[in-house]
Amino acid sequence: MKKEVRIGVDTGGTFTDFVIYVDGIIEINKIPSTPKNPSLSILEGISEFLGQDLSPMVIHGTTVATNSLLERKGGRIALITTEGFEDILFIGRQTRRKLYSLRGEQRIPLLPRHLCFGLEERTSASGNVEKRVSLSCIRDILEKIKKLKPEAVAVSLINSYANSANEKIVSRELKKEKFLISVSSDILPEYREYERTATTAVNAYLMPVISRYLTKLEKKMQKAELRIMQSNEGYIPPTKAKREPIRTAFSGPAGGVVGAFHLGKAAGFRNIITFDMGGTSSDVSLIDGEIRRTSETVIGDFPIRIPIIDIHSVGAGGGSIAYLDRGGSLRVGPQSAGADPGPACYGRGDLSTVTDANLVLGRLVPEFFLGGKMEIFPKRSRETLENLAKKIRKSLVETAAGIIEIANANMEKAIRVISIERGFDPRNFALFSFGGAGGMHAVDIASHLKMPRVIVPKNAGVLSALGLLMADSIKDYSKSILKTAEKTSKEELENHFKKLKEKSIKSMKEDGFREDEVSIYPFLDLRYQGQSYEITIPYVSNKTSNLSFVSSFHKAHRKLYSYHHEQRAVEIVNIRLKAVGKTKKIKIKKLPSKDKDPKMALMKKQAIHYEGKTWQASVFKRALLGTGNKIKGPALIADSESTTFLPPSCTLEVDGFLNLIIQREDKFNV
Repeated sequence: MKKEVRIGVDTGGTFTDFVIYVDGIIEINKIPSTPKNPSLSILEGISEFLGQDLSPMVIHGTTVATNSLLERKGGRIALITTEGFEDILFIGRQTRRKLYSLRGEQRIPLLPRHLCFGLEERTSASGNVEKRVSLSCIRDILEKIKKLKPEAVAVSLINSYANSANEKIVSRELKKEKFLISVSSDILPEYREYERTATTAVNAYLMPVISRYLTKLEKKMQKAELRIMQSNEGYIPPTKAKREPIRTAFSGPAGGVVGAFHLGKAAGFRNIITFDMGGTSSDVSLIDGEIRRTSETVIGDFPIRIPIIDIHSVGAGGGSIAYLDRGGSLRVGPQSAGADPGPACYGRGDLSTVTDANLVLGRLVPEFFLGGKMEIFPKRSRETLENLAKKIRKSLVETAAGIIEIANANMEKAIRVISIERGFDPRNFALFSFGGAGGMHAVDIASHLKMPRVIVPKNAGVLSALGLLMADSIKDYSKSILKTAEKTSKEELENHFKKLKEKSIKSMKEDGFREDEVSIYPFLDLRYQGQSYEITIPYVSNKTSNLSFVSSFHKAHRKLYSYHHEQRAVEIVNIRLKAVGKTKKIKIKKLPSKDKDPKMALMKKQAIHYEGKTWQASVFKRALLGTGNKIKGPALIADSESTTFLPPSCTLEVDGFLNLIIQREDKFNV
């Protein structure tokens, strides 16, 4: 009988993580990433499964799209839009990052002005085609475009969200010329011409890079069934990812949130804030019974209006570099030492990082780094930090502690963004910590935010890869309506949803799902008439009233903004539909409670520095901890891919799912 093999692969800036599920047994692996060619580390990690007659399913979370955009290493693109709107990407919006700065903000567009072309055409906002695009006009522009040799072409005609007829004509002609094309009515059929055009252009910009990357990866993994994680908590086939690479922008962090959601739910924690600290960045997200999503985000200077998990990222990771700014103040990040050269303790670089600071403070076990598979050099960490300490006239330990405090402050700010600024009190949530570096910082961060407990799951260092194996196949669809709720009949809404449902079912069937395996979730983007921004509300068909969603909107508006207007007209801006193709999940088993005494897992005692004192901390091997074990801080829990720091005045208990449940014994335990 053929073995069932499923592999989750999460490519990070420092390490590439693997979770391999073979006939109910989980294996994990973690190897250094190869940033110049991410596929090299992937193939190294799964090579033994590609050489056998296994046909593994590989779900891949990638940072290729995000890095290409942030580093401006996408393809050369051209833009075709309506005549008179060629400057739309250069004008942008009035919004500014620094509202009161007297200096103008420098924004570098994705393409030069001479690669923007205008077509004589016009569709009204109501969807009437007032001027049909002519084939001769299109062909004239195509001749000009071919001479400029772009790798992809973005098409975004004004009001094409209301009627895509003219865009389809342009698309057909571009396909004849074998161009990679990104069409706004396919990517984002919603109003707001700048955001729609920007999202379509970014998608085109990423197409050449992602197409080359996935084509090479597929060629080397011919025996595997490859799937790519999206930013919306679900995966798609490579063919879809090549057409719409923008949907993979946050695919790695999305896997971590999905994994945290399922593990937290199994352990009885429905309200959690996920904290994923890797080598380059920290990603946080709030889950209040369900994964929260947003359709408004920014990568670099570019607004991206597609449904994604509401994740906030900051440049604070284990590899974040500590340095002095021009004023002589100590700073940490966002620059990272990455995988090469990496922190000073890796033996190749000489830059002080957060990992080096943790090592100097005794929060890492040098001989058990990556389970003992990777040698590190504590002496190099001390030398680089001593040089920094001399410049700020502090001791070695004070400098290391300062680096940790600054990094923690940056990460605490990120958690406030997705909790307090969204109308949620972090004291009502547990901090779900994972990532290679998360366990060393989680308890202090939770204490400062007065969060009652910290949860560190089993295999915390590779949870994003594990989450990939818990994801479903998910596709999102939307359409702009722009009508008040009072003037929109139930039949009209149901008809719009019916069309999107038919489209989604057809697409899911093409991916191998039966109709009874697909779940449909409808939503509405609502706002008070005259507002600029919307709130997404689930739509429930009600036989007695079409306006039941309006009261839900009032409640959501009050929670988010602290006020609402019941007498004011509510406008339906967009309808949204999420189609979920259910897949088999890794079974999470609860183990019976055993001995409270963790002595079998005790490795040694080690000196640590914390809050100006030196302590003797017990070091435990996590793989030997069992259900019911209890530990008092100070202690270190060393795993093969991560380390958890348990400060003094903290207790830890191992639950039935082998999660570490950490609580403080002082005033922060609320």
